[in-house]
Amino acid sequence: MSKVALITGITGQDGSYLAELLLDKGYIVHGLVRRSSSINTDRIDHLHNNQDLLNKRFFLHFSDLSDSSSLTNIIDLAQPDEIYNLAAQSHVRVSFDMPYYTGEITGLGATRILEVIRAITPDTKFYQASSSEMYGQAPAPQSEETPFVPRSPYGAAKLYAHSMTRNYREAYGLFAINGILFNHESPRRGETFVTRKIARGLARVSQGLESTIKLGNLDAKRDWGYAPEYVEGMWRMMQHTEPTDFVLATNTAHSVRDFLDFCGTKLDLEWQKYVEIDDKYFRPSEIDVLVGDYSKAEKLLGWRPQVLTPQLAEIMVNAELNAIS
Repeated sequence: MSKVALITGITGQDGSYLAELLLDKGYIVHGLVRRSSSINTDRIDHLHNNQDLLNKRFFLHFSDLSDSSSLTNIIDLAQPDEIYNLAAQSHVRVSFDMPYYTGEITGLGATRILEVIRAITPDTKFYQASSSEMYGQAPAPQSEETPFVPRSPYGAAKLYAHSMTRNYREAYGLFAINGILFNHESPRRGETFVTRKIARGLARVSQGLESTIKLGNLDAKRDWGYAPEYVEGMWRMMQHTEPTDFVLATNTAHSVRDFLDFCGTKLDLEWQKYVEIDDKYFRPSEIDVLVGDYSKAEKLLGWRPQVLTPQLAEIMVNAELNAIS
């Protein structure tokens, strides 16, 4: 019998890569799609349009993490062996403008799923997509033992979901895991996220399609990895014998300015001529440095990153150039 997985946030960067990975491993995959008046499934259209998969091993359901009844109905229908909760209001800067919504979806959404599992499918394994943003200004490198001091509504909401996942694991014996993933990017990253914004913007500048890119803090340092490798790490966590929490990272840090350098070098472009600083892209409270220690994942899961930030920038720039041509 094939394993059954349910992915929330399947239309996002991580959800699309995870769906591909699980289908390749022979899973039956159910995904939750948030209803929108505009089409938002472009990252998974190649799966949804595959007639060999559709209605056999790949199913999409309209739902929302704010709607407990639809979550209950879908989980009861699918009877999943594994649930990966990747859905969130995931833009850190936007979370300052939408703190209530961020808390409702990013925080309470996980609790709604955990409560359904506890009530009707207690053998289902649960993966919660935690975030390095929970660490805030904690000293780097940050590991599973580092205290959390979030500095954004997004980080605070993720910490609530993280804490509830641990609570359900300890109180009810659920197989519930937190994956504390540091920044992970790809050509499927949303266009408003800084790495994609830089790669896309500079590629278009190089082809004469744009003249400027507007950015915020160029000095913030982040630990940037490659998203397909990170979703493979999620799957490995769920196959581990005991539920516990893991950090996935590269243990390296680069500034936004460095990422501009990597992309500019690939394009033979002096990015300084085309970047404008706009105050609206600064956060009310900033995190200076995030660097992850992935040694636990390496020891227990055999996971380690292969693509580091300079290679990541090249992958993303090449994808943007190919999209233009």
